[in-house]
Amino acid sequence: MSLDEDARWLEWVTKQFESIAGDDKEIDIDEFKTALKVKESFFAERFFALFDSDGSSSISLDELLEALDLLIHGTETDKLKFLFQVYDVDGSGSIDPDELRTVLKSCLRESAISLPEEKLDDLTLALFESADKDNSGAITFEELKAELENFPEVMENLTISAANWLKPPESDQKKRHAPRYLTRAYWQNNSRKLLFLCLYACLNLLLFTFAMLQHKQGGAWYMVAKGCGQCLNFNCTFVMVLMLRRCLTWLRATWVVRVLPLDQNILLHQIVGYAILCFTLVHTVAHIFNFVQLSHSSEFSLWEYLLTTRPGIGWVKGTASLTGVVLQVVICLMVLCSSTFVRRSGHFEVFYWSHLSYVLVWSVLLVHCANFWKWFVVPGLLFLLEKIIGIAVSRIGGLYIVEVNLLPSKVTHLVIKRPQFFQFKPGDYVYINIPVIAKYEWHPFTISSPPEQSDSLWLHIRSMGQWTNRLYEYFREPERETVSPKRLATSLRDRRQLLRTQEDLFSLSDGGAVASNEDDAVELMMYRQNGSLSDVALPPTSVSPGSADPQVEPGPAERGEASPIREVPAKLGENHRFCNIKCYVDGPYGTPTRQIFASEHAVLIGAGIGITPFASILQSIMYRYRQRKQNCPSCNYSWCENIKDSEMKLRKVDFIWINRDQKSFEWFVSLLTKLEMDQADEDLEGRFLEMHMYMTSALSKNDMKAIGLQMALDLLAKKEKRDSITGLRTRTQPGRPEWGKVFQKVSEENKGKVHVFYCGAPALAKVIKAQCEHFGFHFYKENF
Repeated sequence: MSLDEDARWLEWVTKQFESIAGDDKEIDIDEFKTALKVKESFFAERFFALFDSDGSSSISLDELLEALDLLIHGTETDKLKFLFQVYDVDGSGSIDPDELRTVLKSCLRESAISLPEEKLDDLTLALFESADKDNSGAITFEELKAELENFPEVMENLTISAANWLKPPESDQKKRHAPRYLTRAYWQNNSRKLLFLCLYACLNLLLFTFAMLQHKQGGAWYMVAKGCGQCLNFNCTFVMVLMLRRCLTWLRATWVVRVLPLDQNILLHQIVGYAILCFTLVHTVAHIFNFVQLSHSSEFSLWEYLLTTRPGIGWVKGTASLTGVVLQVVICLMVLCSSTFVRRSGHFEVFYWSHLSYVLVWSVLLVHCANFWKWFVVPGLLFLLEKIIGIAVSRIGGLYIVEVNLLPSKVTHLVIKRPQFFQFKPGDYVYINIPVIAKYEWHPFTISSPPEQSDSLWLHIRSMGQWTNRLYEYFREPERETVSPKRLATSLRDRRQLLRTQEDLFSLSDGGAVASNEDDAVELMMYRQNGSLSDVALPPTSVSPGSADPQVEPGPAERGEASPIREVPAKLGENHRFCNIKCYVDGPYGTPTRQIFASEHAVLIGAGIGITPFASILQSIMYRYRQRKQNCPSCNYSWCENIKDSEMKLRKVDFIWINRDQKSFEWFVSLLTKLEMDQADEDLEGRFLEMHMYMTSALSKNDMKAIGLQMALDLLAKKEKRDSITGLRTRTQPGRPEWGKVFQKVSEENKGKVHVFYCGAPALAKVIKAQCEHFGFHFYKENF
């Protein structure tokens, strides 16, 4: 820090101390814990004891400044000595295994990581044995320093969180940059969207001007009203065109996708919606002022012009004013109920039902405006055709939910029997209707199973609103005990079928299951651990031809019977069951992720449940990867032919999954385990698929409260070749990704043009998009 920064920092610390300490000018242990905002009191007590130099059970401002000055401005050795003193609980000058275990246990709690006691012992021994060079049974300061030197990123960025809370806000220190919308990179990466918006604005301007000139004899306000009316004719039909999902899905497979911003149809739909609101308001206000002028020179009053049919304005019995009032009210309500705070606050049903009033808007517009039908006829027919096709597709054949898994963080995993005619691409989504949850509601969800999995569709649904919560609670309730004899017989038959399919999946030799290869060994291990195959990703290629289908086919579904009450033929656990529940599916519909196979280097970023489109994509990618995989007949060496073709140009895939807590990784851990096993241990050009896991609740390696734990996790992962948090070979990184460093590494790999695909929270999307613009990467966000 410079002298000015030191002075500003000192002033800031003093103000913070005074606000915390109060009148007594001292901080006690409780105030200190509150200030540190730590989850585990162990570290607060250790910090407090070391800061309290006079042993008075309170910290004065002088004591605090002296300690923080040492930690922030001190040498590397000073910081390490403080770290050693924190770990040396009894003050003996060395750290024994029990002290280290106590510290690591507190580190686990601070990072919200839950591990068995045996795993905690393994972590302790891994770190202790590595640091105790002389096998003396205790770690000295010099040994700890030598061990930390093996982790250069810790030594380089070692900071003490006890001082961070007293530092000035970072926002005050940030340099002001030009808005991203004015940068060259932004215009290059958004050229299609910006060009389209320019053309859209010019078209509206032309329509407005042409309509005004046509009606210049009516006066200024009349001209403005007519200009806005002509723009409304166009926009009220164009807003429909942007939601013709089947047409857009078809266009994604053509050259049009390289010209028009089809991937941003939702954003454009919102822009057009706001334009409709603005044109409607101006159109209404202009007519009101025009009616004020007319009321002065005619026998009708202003209210008669606005709320009656007496003036005879309009092509259908003078109803233009009344229909205009109705349209104004309905359009305002639609825009209000479409706001982000409504859709994202658990009230999706409000948005859903209010948006259905588009039928009322179009109907009233046909009565309100004599020329609207000319704009509406072609898009309206396409829209009607799409709806008819959607209803027909969703009703053809009986679709049933045959299996349900309730996963951590209130995620519902649905397994739906896949009809033979249902074809989709990786990353596509569908609308699903489950009558037992809500008879008339349709909700969009991404398909998480790959197209190559021909027997079933997977949907992973996070409980975030009324409908999704009802779905989760419906399956969490215990099954009904009143079962008819016919249903009981069906249940017994399906149980036996389940046992037969499990026996057929694994070849039995000498009374035991034998895995034919490494992939089967992974599946067999999971089967033995879980007692079921529900959580194991089983692409069709992993099952030999003629083998039994691992999914249980419900008897009533084959017969086309409805299921008026919940039927649970087989229950494998509290959160896993087979069932037979009627549902309807409309789709599939394409998303920006369809561009992934045209990429050379794809970066897939999923935040939380945002992994669902990538679950399908990753399985499909690895299926194609296995198609190219070659094995040497005389040895165990395997490799993959790096050939680009029209279907798959990918040379490298980086998958980044960001989760808040440890349990969230359980959603797809078995799938990711299989993907790791699918790749050769060594590849000349590096791994085709690299996975990067981040756990945001875990403290980073820079935080003193997590240094020991992260070192122990690294050492144990190298020893066991498996991450202690997820069980994967890929090490789970604590904290959030540093996107600048992540994309810098991607850029340096030079695997070809980089395309970044993201699915998750909108706030993070803005951060990632800004970084993509900086590095010149193409950015795609999942929208539907």
